[in-house]
Order: sequence, then C-alpha cells, then structure tokens
Amino acid sequence: MKLGQVFDARHNALNAWRLALAAEVILWHSFPLTGRNIRFAPAHQLVGEVGVDAFFAISGFLITASWLRHPRLRDYCTARALRILPAFYICLIVTAFVMAPIGVAIQGGQASKLILSGPSAEFVLKNITLIILQPDIGGTPRGIPFPGYWNGSLWTLIWEVFCYILVAVLGVVGLLRRRWLLPVLFALAVYWAAQLPPPSPETITPAQAASRFAVMFLAGALAYQFINVIPARWSLVAVSAVIVTASGLLPDYRLVGAIPLAYAVIVSGALIHNKRLTLQNDLSYGAYIYAFPTQQLLVICGLAHLNPFVFFPLSALATLPLAALSWFLIEKHAMSIKARFFRKVSAPPEPAPIAKPPEDEWDASEVR
Repeated sequence: MKLGQVFDARHNALNAWRLALAAEVILWHSFPLTGRNIRFAPAHQLVGEVGVDAFFAISGFLITASWLRHPRLRDYCTARALRILPAFYICLIVTAFVMAPIGVAIQGGQASKLILSGPSAEFVLKNITLIILQPDIGGTPRGIPFPGYWNGSLWTLIWEVFCYILVAVLGVVGLLRRRWLLPVLFALAVYWAAQLPPPSPETITPAQAASRFAVMFLAGALAYQFINVIPARWSLVAVSAVIVTASGLLPDYRLVGAIPLAYAVIVSGALIHNKRLTLQNDLSYGAYIYAFPTQQLLVICGLAHLNPFVFFPLSALATLPLAALSWFLIEKHAMSIKARFFRKVSAPPEPAPIAKPPEDEWDASEVR
C-alpha cells in the first residue's frame, strides 16, 4: 500500500502525535527550568530536538497539501493566520496580564505595578509580530533557575511562518508542482546545515535555526509530494525509527535522520485508525504555547526541587486545562471563521471529489 492510499485527511493519528510531541517538549524543558544542567552530547541533542523537528515535518506535509489542494493565496494566508495568530495573541495577553503578575505576587512583589507601569503591555506589543524581542516582563521572572524568560517556546513560531511563506511563494510562481524542486531544495538545505556548526539548545544562530527548520519542513513536504509513491508499512516505520536513533550519534542527526523521522511520524499517523487516537480536538498548539509559562509558575511556587520526571507530569496536568481553553474558546472558533470565509469565496461549480487537508494544521513549532 502507498501512503496516499492509507492516509485519510479526517481520520489519522497526527493530532495524537502532535500532542505527544508537545509532551516531549514539556519533558525536555523540565530539566533546565528546574535547574538541572545537561551536557549536550549528540544523543542529548536528539532527545531535546526531535519533538520540535517532528512538528515541523508534520507541518511540511500538511501545509504543502493545503496549498496544492487549494492554491489560492488569499485563502491560504487567511487559513494560516487564523490558525496561528488568535491563540498566540491571547497567550501573550494571558502571560503578561495574568501569569506574570501571579508569579510576582507569589514572590511578594506588587502585581499591580507590573500591570499598570507598562511592562505587561510592552511584552505584548514587542512580541506581536511573532519575533520574540522581549522574553521578560519587567525583568521577571526572577530568583529561579531559568530567569528572564516567560515563554521560551514561542521563538520557533516565526520560523514556522517563514516556512509558510516559502510554500506560498513557490506556489504562486508555479514551482511547487515541479517534481524536481522540493528534492533539490531539501538537498541544498542539508548541504547548508552540514556546513554550519550543529545547533545546540544552549546557543543557536539564525542560520542554524533556518537550516534546521528548512530541513525538517522540506522532509515533510517531500512526503506529501511523493504520497502516491511512498510505501506505507509498519516495518519501514520501525526501520526509520532505528535510523533516527542511530543518527543521534552524529553531531547533527538531521543530516541522516530528517527523512526517516518524517517518514516514521507521518506514515505511522496515517496507518493508525484507532478511534481513541484519531483525535478531533487538537490540544497540541495550546499545550505548546502555554507549557513554558505554566512550568515557570510551578517553579516560582517552589516545585523546582522535584525530580524532572516528577515535575513533568505535574507540568503537563497543569498545562492541559489551558490548552483545552485555548482550543475550545479560541482556536476552534477561529477555524469556524476560516470555514465560513472559504464558503463565501467563489468556488468552482463542481469541485473535484478530492479529500480536503485537515482543518487543524498549525505547525509547530517548537523550542527547547
């Protein structure tokens, strides 16, 4: 069976995969946020980065599908903006005007001063473009193992948007349908990454970030371009997982493991049809954007002494209600606006009987 034969755009396990990947990011953050320093050997790099990388691979698959099945620039941009921005803006506001003041109050400071003197509004306004120019709010959080950052996970979202822009540009000029283009771009991205020092969670330059996310996004895009060629087998998923694990011994595992990782996640997501794992509600984006400030609040509350493997489930449980509120109150409604917008846009009188891409792609991104 080919991937195109088993992939059902409405019934797949990609939402479950993304929620699991968000949980992996929460687990990884549980170490530095509680003051546990990890010496980043190559194997640690794989563990720390595979969650976000897999997000980008899934995004490359879904976003490429979205353009190729609905190649209208206005519709494409509207869909991407409605999926990313409303929840992001609300997260900025909640972090600045609720979570940070609570943290200050717990530490004995004046929460009202933080709100009324400008730092909270400044945090929202300076970060509104998705480029995180101000990670702190009035110098807070302070007195914790990872000070000065309220939401260290948001920095990857701008790279997600750059990938969206790349797809739009290639689509508008008509190159995205050329079979040779994505393989060439992927090869160039891998070559570029190979010329740079491997990125690490401690320091990453714009060039390293760009090459990293380009490699992973294009790996997912390739999976969609060759959806009717790629075999979908559990045995190959297992082989791919072994290759990804073994590539963790390299300075940059993505040079070998990008395509196997994309294959393992996307194909397994297509092969799984268990109703419990074909999640209709996608909490992954909310979990991703709210986990970091939630973990910082837990540390402020005095939980940094906990073992990271104990701190992780507590963090996940504390984050899930916020993720659910984000989904049901903001993201789901934004997607319904998107659906209404598309219905108003003139469509061909007899649309081709093809499956639409999932309504819930966001891509991901992520951080360590």
